[in-house]
Amino acid sequence: MLLLLLPLALAPLFLRPPGAGGTQTPNATSEGCQIIHPPWEGGIRYRGLTRDQVKAINFLPVDYEIEYVCRGEREVVGPKVRKCLANGSWTDMDTPSRCVNRTPHSERRAVYIGALFPMSGGWPGGQACQPAVEMALEDVNSRRDILPDYELKLIHHDSKCDPGQATKYLYELLYNDPIKIILMPGCSSVSTLVAEAARMWNLIVLSYGSSSPALSNRQRFPTFFRTHPSATLHNPTRVKLFEKWGWRKIATIQQTTEVFTSTLDDLEERVKEAGIEITFRQSFFSDPAVPVKNLKRQDARIIVGLFYETEARKVFCEVYKERLFGKKYVWFLIGWYADNWFKTYDPSINCTVDEMTEAVEGHITTEIVMLNPANTRSISNMTSQEFVEKLTKRLKRHPEETGGFQEAPLAYDAIWALALALNKTSGGSGRSGVRLEDFNYNNQTITDQIYRAMNSSSFEGVSGHVVFDASGSRMAWTLIEQLQGGSYKKIGYYDSTKDDLSWSKTDKWIGGAPPADQTLVIKTFRFMSQKLFISVSVLSSLGIVLAVVCLSFNIYNSHVRYIQNSQPNLNNLTAVGCSLALAAVFPLGLDGYHIGRSQFPFVCQARLWLLGLGFSLGYGSMFTKIWWVHTVFTKKEEKKEWRKTLEPWKLYTTVGLLVGMDVLTLAIWQMVDPLHRTIETFAKEEPKEDIDVSILPQLEHCSSKKMNTWLGIFYGYKGLLLLLGIFLAYETKSVSTEKINDHRAVGMAIYNVAVLCLITAPVTMILSSQQDAAFAFAALAIVFSSYITLVVLFVPKMRRLITRGEWQSEAQDTMKTGSSTNNNEEEKSRLLEKENRELEKIIAEKEERVSELRHQLRSRQQLRPRRHPPTPPDPSGGLPRGPHEPPDRLSCDGSRVHLLYK
Repeated sequence: MLLLLLPLALAPLFLRPPGAGGTQTPNATSEGCQIIHPPWEGGIRYRGLTRDQVKAINFLPVDYEIEYVCRGEREVVGPKVRKCLANGSWTDMDTPSRCVNRTPHSERRAVYIGALFPMSGGWPGGQACQPAVEMALEDVNSRRDILPDYELKLIHHDSKCDPGQATKYLYELLYNDPIKIILMPGCSSVSTLVAEAARMWNLIVLSYGSSSPALSNRQRFPTFFRTHPSATLHNPTRVKLFEKWGWRKIATIQQTTEVFTSTLDDLEERVKEAGIEITFRQSFFSDPAVPVKNLKRQDARIIVGLFYETEARKVFCEVYKERLFGKKYVWFLIGWYADNWFKTYDPSINCTVDEMTEAVEGHITTEIVMLNPANTRSISNMTSQEFVEKLTKRLKRHPEETGGFQEAPLAYDAIWALALALNKTSGGSGRSGVRLEDFNYNNQTITDQIYRAMNSSSFEGVSGHVVFDASGSRMAWTLIEQLQGGSYKKIGYYDSTKDDLSWSKTDKWIGGAPPADQTLVIKTFRFMSQKLFISVSVLSSLGIVLAVVCLSFNIYNSHVRYIQNSQPNLNNLTAVGCSLALAAVFPLGLDGYHIGRSQFPFVCQARLWLLGLGFSLGYGSMFTKIWWVHTVFTKKEEKKEWRKTLEPWKLYTTVGLLVGMDVLTLAIWQMVDPLHRTIETFAKEEPKEDIDVSILPQLEHCSSKKMNTWLGIFYGYKGLLLLLGIFLAYETKSVSTEKINDHRAVGMAIYNVAVLCLITAPVTMILSSQQDAAFAFAALAIVFSSYITLVVLFVPKMRRLITRGEWQSEAQDTMKTGSSTNNNEEEKSRLLEKENRELEKIIAEKEERVSELRHQLRSRQQLRPRRHPPTPPDPSGGLPRGPHEPPDRLSCDGSRVHLLYK
């Protein structure tokens, strides 16, 4: 029940608000708010209370609303509705409410506003903002407490959000009557143009839809205000969300306009302070195809997009083509697009509505709170919900299809901010003021007063509390929304001034959870095949056992002459060298599967030292033997006596020099540039399962800073030794000596070792990235070369001693020497030399006898008559010769005698 009370008799007793006769403020208590009395010639509507109930109470509860009414032709000037607050006071008690006579509109002076509404273009915000402005003008002009002597009128044009088009209309607004007291542009590109020129005409600029951070520059735009907060207000919200979801890498794509460039520059500074990295930044002017492809190529996951609505459709058409959407991706967009912007027909794209809907699903928008969520009554006596309902009736299309519907409350409040500022300037509240009709483009005094009044604005609008900061930008909350199932859902609010994030926990993700900011890279080490390692290790272990058996056999039978003639000490060094080389197989196969990082350098050094010393001892001792044989048996004839003596210390010294060179080289290497653990990284591998991970294979190596230099030195002189060993073995293959009776077996072992080493060394370097193949080549080369060396050198000796029983003593060995192949050859050689000497004596005697016989024959021929006697037979048994042919000389060369002997 509504009851109108007109307590005229109680007029001297009622409580008036400040400015209406100096009345006191009602007492505030915890029970609610004390009943106040209506203004003169007015009354109060108490909702839900009767006259008797009002008389019986002194306090009204919290959130209770009262409404002022006036008698007759009078109207309320000031707040028409007051609400009881929790602190026991009524709202807007600093503004009086009065009942005054209505002034006819014909008596009010017009004040003109020049506005530019973008009805089309990048942001068609004028479609809803123009009706909101017209509605605000109607509400302001109907109020008698605000600008009672003036009427605000609008002159507007369609800027199409195009600075070129706006320049034309700005010229018309400035140079055509009537004079405009203020300019109201829409989108940022137009506002930048208007605000920069307006100061030359002493004009205040008030924008309802500009978000460019560049407009906050007071030196460049000294008279600019805006009810739309700066776009940089989105950035603290974005950073807060990045931190909430644990994202540390983001990418950006922007349209190349000043508003988006400056916004992105501010975002870059903020994310840097928060420890977040912008890994990839793309921009485009009109065609986003290439930038979107680059985002895909760079594996961008969290993407901030800054562009106008028309360009957004182009971007997401390319996003669909590149499949840059789904559970792996999150897009952050601007929230002031129309709700169904992705369904709007656009001839510039070739994607269907369904494709666009699929591409944009799940994206996040950050939007300035443009509609008061509290739904309390504003200065216009409307709640935000009432404003939306009233505006919707004025629109020709559905709100979701109307550009700028979200910004309409800002446009509505912009007119109220202007009206309140002009009201203060003109003295409409009772104070002395200026005449607004005296304003012209050369009157800076009125401009300065309007500026001060605008700068101090503070009121409750349908968009929330309206207040401007020092740069003229609106301070507001940020609304966070997510597109779920084709429609936007509110998921939170953020107050950047208090760093307060209000979260509704209604966010939904295609993959069930927020995606990672990059492909999760799992580092995995490639370890050696354990079956291969165990198999080769078993072979190596058996080889070490064989080397120990050979070494034991050689030491045990060192007194046997046959063993003594093979230089057993050098053979012992060969067996030890093979054992060390075979032992190197174990550290060669150890990797991170078996040992930790701290142990890796020791394993690397063990590989190097065991292989180096094993090669020097094993191959060095064989090389020394073959070197001595070649040196002695290629001497000239006059130095044959060297073959009869062999000084073992020279052989040991040669082996010592080879080992010493290795020890010195390895020691310098270890001290100057020690081996350490290095990691080789391979190309990423995608798992077969559809999971957002990538496998990054890695392989451990033993390496040093100048690895190639050291390997060049090491392989260089080792390779020369191998090649020289092959040459010496070939040169001495037909030599026979009793001092080193196994040099032919040594030559065979050198052939096998050299060939295996010369092939394996380059192959393992080429296959270093394939751990199993490289280990198999290196390890098997060591195993086979060691096996061949041990078998060739020691097994024939074992077989000889076992089959012939040459075990017990040197005397027994001497008795059985004649049966030895090598001893037979040496005995034959001595016999041949002896027979050659005897034959030489016989031949010399025969030559002397022949000479004597010839001398005698010549003497007889001189004494006898001259006749031709028959030719005497050839003493050598040949055919008779002619009278003038000399007798055949017997050949005394070794080959002739040797043939005769054979």
